[in-house]
Amino acid sequence: MFQNWAQYLLAMKYLSEMTDNQTLVMYSGHPLGLFPSHPDAPRVVVTNGMVVPNYSKPDDWERFNAMGVSQYGQMTAGSYMYIGPQGIVHGTTITVLNAGRKRLKNGETSLGGMLFVTAGLGGMSGAQPKAGNIAGVVSVTAEINPKAVATRHGQGWVDEVYTSLPELLARVNEARARREAVSLAYQGNVVDLWEYLADNDVSVDLGSDQTSLHNPWAGGYYPAGLSFEEAKVMMAEAPEEFKSRVRESLRRQVAAINKLTSKGMYFFDYGNAFLLESSRAGADIMGADGRFRYPSYVQDIMGPGFFDYGFGPFRWVCTSGNPEDLAKTDAIAARVLEEILATAPDEIKGQLSDNIHWIKEAGPNNLVVGSQARILYADCEGRTRIARAFNDAIARGEISAPIVLGRDHHDVSGTDSPYRETSNIYDGSQFTADMAVHNVIGDGFRGATWVSIHNGGGVGWGEVINGGFGMVIDGSDDSARHIDEMLLWDVNNGIARRSWARNPGAISAIKREMERTPLLQVTLPNIASDSVVDSAINNLK
Repeated sequence: MFQNWAQYLLAMKYLSEMTDNQTLVMYSGHPLGLFPSHPDAPRVVVTNGMVVPNYSKPDDWERFNAMGVSQYGQMTAGSYMYIGPQGIVHGTTITVLNAGRKRLKNGETSLGGMLFVTAGLGGMSGAQPKAGNIAGVVSVTAEINPKAVATRHGQGWVDEVYTSLPELLARVNEARARREAVSLAYQGNVVDLWEYLADNDVSVDLGSDQTSLHNPWAGGYYPAGLSFEEAKVMMAEAPEEFKSRVRESLRRQVAAINKLTSKGMYFFDYGNAFLLESSRAGADIMGADGRFRYPSYVQDIMGPGFFDYGFGPFRWVCTSGNPEDLAKTDAIAARVLEEILATAPDEIKGQLSDNIHWIKEAGPNNLVVGSQARILYADCEGRTRIARAFNDAIARGEISAPIVLGRDHHDVSGTDSPYRETSNIYDGSQFTADMAVHNVIGDGFRGATWVSIHNGGGVGWGEVINGGFGMVIDGSDDSARHIDEMLLWDVNNGIARRSWARNPGAISAIKREMERTPLLQVTLPNIASDSVVDSAINNLK
């Protein structure tokens, strides 16, 4: 990520000239320069938006960005590890599958006939209809931007487009009756869609939202009652009125969602700050206990089922650019996961099975955009064994060129984000960022080729600290050493933190890792009985 083309060109110049004894330092897109280091050090260190905490509000970002002294790093894009929409397709597929399973009755296994309603067909949110099809549901996605709708429809990620709500509902009823896996787009305002469904007593199984509410005042969310073009004019010429209309629309949207959830819909926040911005708008989004009425998908699905066990978005890129190399890596990854599944404990067999299915179907689903890249969810053992198998295949010449390993920042250890990645941590530490900072430091001296740390990404500036890495493996013994040392830390740093927060899955996972790794010693929590604690407190009164 760069603020201008001059920064990009200068960074490319440095990268073309540097040696293994130099490291390129990047300050929010600015190439600070090449500094002496050593071959085991990262070749590039990236920071984005790292400001003094008291100056990390959205207005501060607007000022710093205008001055050119800082920038919003996002997540993988800011650490040069973006692989196109494939990553978000996979994560959304896993999320929808597991959300749908919450609605299944005893003995049911198929999500056929379920209705999933959401919003957003942009760069990240556009993955939702594709994921819905893979998961086997009927999906309806609202999008007000005609260009975004046309793009997703043209690339085949949306099957059908509707501008009439009655016609849309008729098609939904038909598709549900036939148990079709089909993606429908509503080209219009999301508030109108939710209110129409609520007013017509439509039984919705799953609901979410992926409008860009981390940026609500600059095009991330469009208020009801205005066309797309009218909203853009108001945004520029009457920004305070625009903000007022956004808040009103959020209140209306939440009211409609509340009506549908009262009749059985399962609604989850998908990490776009929907709950947070709705609460700021005064919507009826808070429960009696002062917490949000609805869970984030991490709280209910990804956190306890995946992150706590060390499963997260492991990815790789074939530097040859050869699709045949990617196909070989797919086969290797599937074989390794099947070997692990054969002896895996019951608590992680489901995660392994879903990802074996994913990797076998990834090629036929034509998910590659640009680089020959792949992603799947794996735990520490899976990532390490897959990476070692890749390295061995490169050494034997079966894979023709080096491979870059990485991961999404949306992972076990790399991100501290209290309303998303760390939202299922309840000991108070969800608002701290020690984990993400330690992660990037530890990756840096354990063999990463580049490392990054950012303020902002997904849920907005000032709401998250996240980091990532890239590691080039070339079939060498050094690559094998880096794989073993760095991937162990990159995953288990987060499991250890989640274990100390007393998350049961993480306690189980870190105990298994300590059995596999004798040098690993993690401080485990001692779980006190609630009755003992209550008794001790009462005795003080």
